[in-house]
Amino acid sequence: MPQIGGLVLCGGQSSRMGRAKAWLPFGHELMLPRVVRLLGEAVAPIVVVAAPGQDVPSLPTQIEIVRDAQPGRGPLQGMIAGLEALNRRADAAYISSCDVPFLRPAFVRRLVELLGTFAICVPEVGGYRHPLAAVYRIEVAAAAARLLAENRPRPAFLFEEMPTRIVQPEELADVDPTFQSLRNLNTPADYQAALEDLFSGKG
Repeated sequence: MPQIGGLVLCGGQSSRMGRAKAWLPFGHELMLPRVVRLLGEAVAPIVVVAAPGQDVPSLPTQIEIVRDAQPGRGPLQGMIAGLEALNRRADAAYISSCDVPFLRPAFVRRLVELLGTFAICVPEVGGYRHPLAAVYRIEVAAAAARLLAENRPRPAFLFEEMPTRIVQPEELADVDPTFQSLRNLNTPADYQAALEDLFSGKG
């Protein structure tokens, strides 16, 4: 069986939220430790990728924190740093943003199961592919580095470059019927709605 690790990218600017998402309180936890905990129920080891100099909440001692080589270059830069950190420790990794407080471990496990012989396994839900809720083999780091060098920084370009399994909603609906694993929080309104759902039990 392949070894599947996890990456959580938390080095974004959070410009629409207006404050660092990693530090948002969510129930009895902060956002980043919550996402790390949920992801850790499905895969290991886990690496957190932060921006240079970024302060992150306290995490369990087994969680490694690595830094983007350069700030402000988007998720591809973080993916490269994280996949390289997992080299020789994992065959592939589920890559997540840090603002998905309703991530379902079963959703992660299903995507891992569907990876097969592909280099990437990405869900397509709501007419959109979700690159930060997908599984990538470690060797994808080289393709990502090439795309950055070519000034093609969007993760979607990877799907054109590497053998990619596009997962349809019906393949995931039994493990996450309302696709809460893809619910990321970009604005204060998103955050407030998620808190209300948490406390009402809808999340």
